[in-house]
Amino acid sequence: MVLLSLDIDGTLEVGDPPGWIPLELIRRAQSLGYIVGSSSDRVVSDQQRLWAQHEIEMDFVGHKHKLDEIKQRFPKATRLIHIGDGDADHIYAVKHGFEFHWVHEVPEAGSPGWIF
Repeated sequence: MVLLSLDIDGTLEVGDPPGWIPLELIRRAQSLGYIVGSSSDRVVSDQQRLWAQHEIEMDFVGHKHKLDEIKQRFPKATRLIHIGDGDADHIYAVKHGFEFHWVHEVPEAGSPGWIF
């Protein structure tokens, strides 16, 4: 089971600033049975409003510095991925055992490391 964690600002097309990841990627991951959520610097209530506005039900919302707590909530996850655009994303993902992808370097479909 794959757990996909996403930063928002600078990472997602709906972030501030906008990033490269379209909301369609979230919907596709969910359709494949992935555990999908956001791990951001934004407060949780702001993240929840964002997902409600776009009619996307996330499995979790939290903070990137607490990726360890998210990992503990989903013990059946066998692959942990975090996508982000900043050094904090990278630091916390690696610190908590997540595979990390810079938003501008997400592997192409079919290549090693591809998230699907």
